[in-house]
Parts: sequence; structure tokens; C-alpha cells
Amino acid sequence: MKIALVTGAGSGIGKASALALAQAGWTVVLAGRRADALAAVAAEIGNDQALAVVTDVTDPESVDALFAQVKETYGRLDFFFNNAGVGAPLVEITELTYEQWRRVIDTNLTGAFLCAQGALRLMMAQDPRGGRIINNGSISAYVPRPMSIPYNASKHGVTGLTRSISLDYRRHNIACGQIDIGNAVTDMSAGMDTGMPQADGSKRTEPRMDVDNVARTLVHLASLPLEANVPFLTVMANGMPYMGRG
Repeated sequence: MKIALVTGAGSGIGKASALALAQAGWTVVLAGRRADALAAVAAEIGNDQALAVVTDVTDPESVDALFAQVKETYGRLDFFFNNAGVGAPLVEITELTYEQWRRVIDTNLTGAFLCAQGALRLMMAQDPRGGRIINNGSISAYVPRPMSIPYNASKHGVTGLTRSISLDYRRHNIACGQIDIGNAVTDMSAGMDTGMPQADGSKRTEPRMDVDNVARTLVHLASLPLEANVPFLTVMANGMPYMGRG
């Protein structure tokens, strides 16, 4: 039995990835804040192949309880998609509130750290030792969108987290990489249909791609042997203004 864990599994990229992993034969632990959404995904997978655990990734005790339940139920973790994330209103930094900043940083960066910490502890202690962690970065981990300072900063931080984990834990047979996603169709990207701020000050609609493209890419990463790692992989809508952004 191969055990995978996906955070933010109740919707969007997390849901699509959990469904794709299950279809590929993985038993999937679904973590997220909304019990009803997790239960719906678990039912779609089949409750014998899925475990739903309500989790707040910004709360250390909640994260500890998640990994304790994974260990108690399955005894190990082979693949972890560190996916949970939120955005903030598209405003100038001078208009951003402290609460808006903290919500994004606490979820996207501190939450990713806490969950990576839990996964690493479990993967190092299990027999056989090791596993794979994929952090959800973003195109914004490299090239920022206008008026998205907390999201851009959090995703740049995730890149540092990925590099450090990859360096420090490969000796424990743990591979860590990052999937950087551009314009997948989810609720978070809905505004791209009506127009997004561009670097030249204009506002334009942007092409999006089916989220299943991300899910299929993630399943491929999960299928690799631990002797191989893909440190960074970008999957994006072909027509999005990434190469010329900025």
C-alpha cells in the first residue's frame, strides 16, 4: 500500500491531485479546513482508499494531530503534496492590512513549514525510511504579479524551503521538489477571466488550463523512484503572460 497526503484537498488543485493519486493506486489522506468538502472528496475516491482529516495548517497542534493520525492509521507516509494556500486582495502594499499579510504568510509559508516538518519526522522514522515531498510553489515564486506582495513573498519563501529540505534530507532518502503552477482553472484563479493587473499597468484577461494537467504532472512526480528528484517543475497555461511578465 502506497500512502499519500494532500493538504488543501477539499477543492481546486488539492482535490484534483487527490483524485488523480487515488486513480493511480495510492491510498490518500485528505487534509483541509472544511469537513464537508473533505468528506465529499473521500466519498468520490471511496472511503476504503481515503482518510479525511480536518486540519488547520497554521496551527501546530492541528498539524501534529494530522501526522499522528497518519502514523496511527497507516504507519508510514510515502508521498506528501504540501499544497494548502490562500491569496489576498490585489492592492498596493500601502493599502494591505496586517491581518491580510499574516493570513497569507501563516498559511502559505508557516503552514508549509509545519507540514513539511511533520512529514519529515514521519518519513525519517519509518521503515523503510524515506519518501517524497512536493511543495506547491507558483509562477509567483519566480516572477511576481503586480499588487500581490504577500502571495509573492510567501511563494518565494516556499522556494527556499524546498531547496533547504532537498539539501538537508536527501541523506535520509527523502526527495523534495516543487511544482510551480501557472493559471490552472480553480476558484482562486477565477478573476483571470475578467482581467488581471499587468506589469505595464493595464488589466487583461489571461488564458487558463484545466487543473487536471497539474494533477497528472503530480502523479508522475509521485511515481518516480527515490533515487531521482525533480527539484523544480513548471506547468502553466501555454498562453499566459509569464515569459514576458515584468
